[in-house]
Amino acid sequence: MSFKSKMKEISMKITQVYVSIKSNKTPWYAKTIGVVAVIYALSPIDLIPDFIPIIGYLDDLIILPLLITLTIKLIPKQLWKEYEEEAKYIWEDGKPVKWYYALPVISIWLIVVALIVFIVLN
Repeated sequence: MSFKSKMKEISMKITQVYVSIKSNKTPWYAKTIGVVAVIYALSPIDLIPDFIPIIGYLDDLIILPLLITLTIKLIPKQLWKEYEEEAKYIWEDGKPVKWYYALPVISIWLIVVALIVFIVLN
């Protein structure tokens, strides 16, 4: 499987995880791992920056699929099939424009930066 096709597959799976997070049927523990996966996927800051050749994409190819796989395993199979079907049509009308979904990611990184600044200054 090529790198490009693997990234496309991860992109589709993260969309399915996003759909599962929105559902009230998804168990809370699966939602928790799913939220971490989606935040990690959307976060502009990675454990290993992407500009580092080859190694920069390793975290995206290892950590993200692990989080997605764990989320899928925690969701009952029948529910997951429903989410797969729903995710197929989520991009039908173009990209959803919901900027407020970025607020948790931005908030987390602002807290991390504030803690680092606080630790350095003290």
